[in-house]
Amino acid sequence: MQYTDMFSLETHQGGETSISYRIAGDGPPLLLLHGFPQTNMMWHKIAPALAERYTVVAADLRGYGDSGHPASDAAHAPYSKRAMAADMVGLMRGLGHDSFMVAGHDRGGRVAHRLARDHGDCVRRLAVLDIAPTAAMYGQTEMRFATAYYHWFFLIQPAPLPEQMIGADPEFYLRSKCGQWGRTEGAMTDEAFADYLRCFQRQETIHTMCEDYRAAATIDLEHDAADADAKLAMPLLAIWGEAGFVGGHYDVIAEWKKVALDVSGTSVPGGHYCPEEAPNETLAALTAFFG
Repeated sequence: MQYTDMFSLETHQGGETSISYRIAGDGPPLLLLHGFPQTNMMWHKIAPALAERYTVVAADLRGYGDSGHPASDAAHAPYSKRAMAADMVGLMRGLGHDSFMVAGHDRGGRVAHRLARDHGDCVRRLAVLDIAPTAAMYGQTEMRFATAYYHWFFLIQPAPLPEQMIGADPEFYLRSKCGQWGRTEGAMTDEAFADYLRCFQRQETIHTMCEDYRAAATIDLEHDAADADAKLAMPLLAIWGEAGFVGGHYDVIAEWKKVALDVSGTSVPGGHYCPEEAPNETLAALTAFFG
C-alpha cells in the first residue's frame, strides 16, 4: 500500500504551533523526523514496512512541511532544536506515548539528538541518519566541509538575503541541493519531490528554514556546550551513506561515541538520502536496532 494511502494525515495543536504528521501501525511507538529541505514524505519507501512492526509517527518539523511557522526572535530561539524537540514530545504525549523510539535524518537527526538530551526519559532508542554531531561539524570546519556544506554558511546570513535569493527560484535551488547530496539516480521519486517543492516554495517556509540554520549556528551551539560533558545513556545507532560526504569525511561512530555511551553504526549504499537511496538496507538497519 502507498504511504499516503496507508498513513492518515493529522494535525497536533501544541502550545506554540501546530505540528502536521502522518500515523499508521500498531506496536511500540516510533517517531520519524525528516531533514532539510524535505517533509515527512522522505520516509515513504520504508514507513509502510515499519508500520507492520511499530506505531509510526512521521512528523513535519516546525517551519517545514505543513507544520506551523511561528514567528522567530533575535536569538532564533523559536527554531532552536530545543524548541523543535519540545514540539515532538508534546505530539507523542498527546498521542499517549510517554516514551518512544526516534529516528531522525539530517535536521531531524539534530532535533532527535536534542530531544534525547532534554527528554532522556522519553527516548528509548535513538537513530541518527547521515549526520555527525552539530558541534563537531562546526568545530572541524575546513575547506572541504565549507565547500560541501556551503548552505550552512549561506542560510545563516541575516534576513532577508538568503530568503530573497532562494525565493527568486525555489525549484532551481531545491533541485540543485537535492542533486548535490544524492548519489543514486531516480531515488527521489517525482511524487516525493513534488511534495518537497510544494512546501519549499512558500516564502514563510524559506524564512523558517533559514531560521533553523541560524539557530544551529548560535543558540544550538550554546545548548550543546552547556551539556557537553554529559553523555547520552540510551542506545544510539548511526547510519550514513557510504558514498556521501559525512561517511567519507568523519569517523561517524567515533564522533557519536564522544556524546553517547552505547553507539553502533553502519553505512548503506548511496549518498545523503538513505531512506530513499537505500530503502531496503536502511529498513533492515532500523528494524534490527529497534527490535
